[in-house]
Amino acid sequence: MDEISSIFKQLRLPGMDQCWQSLIETRRADGMALRDGLLLMLQAESEQRKENRNARLVKQARFRYQATLAETLFDSSRGLDKNRIMEMATCGYIKRGIPVLVTGAAGTGKSWLATALGHQACMLGYKVRYFNVFKLFEQITDARMEGTLTKLFARLADTDLIIIDDFGVRSLDKQQMLDFLELMEDRHARKSTIIVSQLPVANWYDMMKSNSTAADAILDRIVHTAARFELSGSSLRKK
Repeated sequence: MDEISSIFKQLRLPGMDQCWQSLIETRRADGMALRDGLLLMLQAESEQRKENRNARLVKQARFRYQATLAETLFDSSRGLDKNRIMEMATCGYIKRGIPVLVTGAAGTGKSWLATALGHQACMLGYKVRYFNVFKLFEQITDARMEGTLTKLFARLADTDLIIIDDFGVRSLDKQQMLDFLELMEDRHARKSTIIVSQLPVANWYDMMKSNSTAADAILDRIVHTAARFELSGSSLRKK
């Protein structure tokens, strides 16, 4: 028995090893048909690999918060309609490259909802990356200085879902506008982007007016086809 467990470890099959140990401890191994035992161990290994993959995707996403849809307090009066959000949980919007805009006053749960959707995407095997908008542009600036900007944009373009939080807290300068346009152009109709903002979408143009041509192009790519969540109500942080 120890030899079988040792082979599982050598082959890096922790799920099968754990299942095998359980069968031994519960005295089920001797009385189980080979086919049934093998199927049970293969299922355990598959589940273990899925859990490991999900944990790795969540870690790589670098979420600011820990939030899941299971913990979300649905309230249609606040803009958190359960049926609509659970429809988003299938991640069909990611497959179709549809952007998502989450707006509302501070404390209404915007970042929570965006993070919960991002976590759900990780559970379904999608590559996700969370950014505070200031950190995003800092990373782009650093990459430009280091000569790695092309690689950074290629990596961002390949990410299934990008979450950009705190969008619109301050106006974007001309270079930031061009960088943001390139990012949106790379992702348009291919990959999904969730943008979180306290500003109503109607005010976004004013925040980007340093380059009106780029502003028109950006809004054209993210506003008209986007799924929108406009959250309202008193701040949940007070509770």
